[in-house]
Amino acid sequence: MSISTQELLSKIDIPRQKLYYLEQKGFITPKKRQIGEKEFREYSGTDLLKVEHIWKYLKKGFKYRVAYEKAMEELRDPELDLMKGRGTRNR
Repeated sequence: MSISTQELLSKIDIPRQKLYYLEQKGFITPKKRQIGEKEFREYSGTDLLKVEHIWKYLKKGFKYRVAYEKAMEELRDPELDLMKGRGTRNR
């Protein structure tokens, strides 16, 4: 599965310049396809998940590096985020 920049922007509602900054920092690596004079980015399902999670942490006020690290930790262990919301109620 691959999606265009416009599709990703509409799904996640992240500003385009922030999306491109994530690419510049190496947090995501979309494929680039040349069509005539123009170059288009194609984002994988993995890129989409990464952007979604990183953006969640950026909106909470975290800096890019920390947002990336938290997002990757959450993607490695999805239950981690669920446990954070439980507090002590389920003990």
